[in-house]
Amino acid sequence: MSVPPAASPKYRLATWLSAGSLLIVVVALAVMAVATSMVVSQFAARQALARSELAASAAREYFRRLGESNLIAARALAGNPTLIRLLESPGSTNLDLFLRNYCESVRATTCLVRRAETIIATSAPVPAWSEIAAARAEQGERFTLSPRGGGPPLLGALVPIATHPDVEVLMLQALAGAVLSEAGRQSGAAIEVQNLASYRAPDADPLTPLHAAALTNGVHAAARVPALDCYAASVVMINAAGEPVALLDARLPAADFDRTAAAYRHIVILISVLVAALAGLAGLLSGRWLAAPVVRLAEMARRIGQGDFSPAVPPVVPRELDSLAHAMDEMRQNLIELTARLRSREAEAQAVLSGVVEGVFVTDEQRVIVYANPQFMRSAPGASGGAVGRFCGDVLHPHLASAARPCERDCPIMAARQGRAARSAEQLKLADGMVRSTIVVSAPPADGRQVQLLRDETELEAVRRARDSVLGNISHEFRTPLAAQLAAIEMLRDGIDTIDPAGQRSLLANVERGVLRLMRLIDNLLESVRIESGQLELRRQEVSLEATAREATELMRPLLGQSELDVAMDFAALRGVTVPGDAQRLQQVYVNLLSNAAKFAPRGSTIRIGAARSGSTVETWVEDAGVGLPPGDPGAIFERFRRGDNAEPDAPGLGLGLWIVRSIIERHAGTVRVERTADAHTRFVLSLPAGAPP
Repeated sequence: MSVPPAASPKYRLATWLSAGSLLIVVVALAVMAVATSMVVSQFAARQALARSELAASAAREYFRRLGESNLIAARALAGNPTLIRLLESPGSTNLDLFLRNYCESVRATTCLVRRAETIIATSAPVPAWSEIAAARAEQGERFTLSPRGGGPPLLGALVPIATHPDVEVLMLQALAGAVLSEAGRQSGAAIEVQNLASYRAPDADPLTPLHAAALTNGVHAAARVPALDCYAASVVMINAAGEPVALLDARLPAADFDRTAAAYRHIVILISVLVAALAGLAGLLSGRWLAAPVVRLAEMARRIGQGDFSPAVPPVVPRELDSLAHAMDEMRQNLIELTARLRSREAEAQAVLSGVVEGVFVTDEQRVIVYANPQFMRSAPGASGGAVGRFCGDVLHPHLASAARPCERDCPIMAARQGRAARSAEQLKLADGMVRSTIVVSAPPADGRQVQLLRDETELEAVRRARDSVLGNISHEFRTPLAAQLAAIEMLRDGIDTIDPAGQRSLLANVERGVLRLMRLIDNLLESVRIESGQLELRRQEVSLEATAREATELMRPLLGQSELDVAMDFAALRGVTVPGDAQRLQQVYVNLLSNAAKFAPRGSTIRIGAARSGSTVETWVEDAGVGLPPGDPGAIFERFRRGDNAEPDAPGLGLGLWIVRSIIERHAGTVRVERTADAHTRFVLSLPAGAPP
């Protein structure tokens, strides 16, 4: 008889579940203890780094607001009536006291008032003045700089005084002392600022690696500094010109975060023990234990599908589910990188489209606008109520030159779809009735979208017309005297043996007048170029207007004699009074005014030149009996290349003389105006500052 094999011991399911529950409890306690310590420590470290970075950013934002407040205070000081009154009282000792009081009231480090390179008053010595001037030129009214000679970085504001354009107000705020204390109070951290101009990165400084990391990435860096037992963040401060000027350090004590982490670890460990105990009791519910990871993975998959990539996919024990969890975590990481890359490219595209000069808009297949950059919104006539979602023709308002609508007759968008020339010149009608000349260029469609470019060429066409007009006037003005001189020279050459001396002198006088006229035209052209390019320089001296007017009259004598014009001068009210200025430029002013009067004054009439004192100014005038001013704004005749109405249609001139007169007088801190006198004469009046009494 065979003996059946011994049966393997069979254990109840409860035994397996109980043993499994005990094992789960033990393993859970160990894992929770280790994981809690690691996770809480990492969380505390990340929180500390984030808070230190936030504190550094908050301090930098405080300094930015402080710079804006500094500029506002400087502008308020520049417009302060007391300061203006003290400036108009030279030698007053109250200005320094006023500046010190004002500096204390706005809690600024230094306040200063200067004219050109001369310091009028200051509340404290100003360091590195040349660096301040360079920073002002590069960054504008509000600037930030780090003195090369050391010391704290400076927030500065340099603004001119409206009533005294040559006087400027400087206000400086040093990033030290109370300013750093206030920045630390607002940010909740200890704040320090390093001057990059004098920073040498000492090896013994524990923060040197952090500074190097911040300077390397150009933005910020944060780390725990064991030598100082703190968490620190370093931020690069950049001025308005894009140049790094300082390093801002924010420090937080590490002990506070360590205590917090320890407290959290104790709480989590306690909770872990309780959870482990409950897990041991729940060992019999193994089905749920197996289903729980699947449920968690499903929840994570749902959140990832909704775009929430913040939670990491948790690992689970079963191998298949663990592989799925890792695959989902890799997918989450890939989606995070892809999303960041897409957002970066979108930001770059937005920056490019916002930075181009032309208007850019995108349309769909129905020519409905789906995107428009800010330039298009400003230039399109119908974009004030919004452009996206509207038909492009309703936004552009093309001018209807004929019965057919341009959108149907000559649309560059449709031309690009058909492979034809996708460029069209359009006349856009604004709300006020004005018509602007534009060019619309359309790209071929891609994925149902088309990109269009809108370029406004109204000003360009106006410049072209002005250029053609100026060149025509120059050609005409040069051809006329040259033709007259050539005729006189030919007559003189052919009749040199037969023409009497009086006739020869007459022909030579004609040649002389033509040469003078050409020289005056050339001088005006050259002078206009110098004025336009900012190269007009004045030689300041005390000038006698009477002597200057007589010299100008002598220069114009041949041209005045041609029309039998006489010049009467009346400077009796100006005996011994001079004006500060450039005698040669003021003589040119008189020459241009006499030339203008010679064009329009009746033959045989008298041109009157006079002057009078009016308070702190001197008024001098040139008066003729011409036909008068053109209708409209009298000041328009002082515009460049502006030729007024006159009795002689062929009156010579390029329309530069009066413009040059106004430019020279304004550079002498004066004004010019034209008026009609009671006896129907035209008078040009120049107002200039009077010179110092002899």
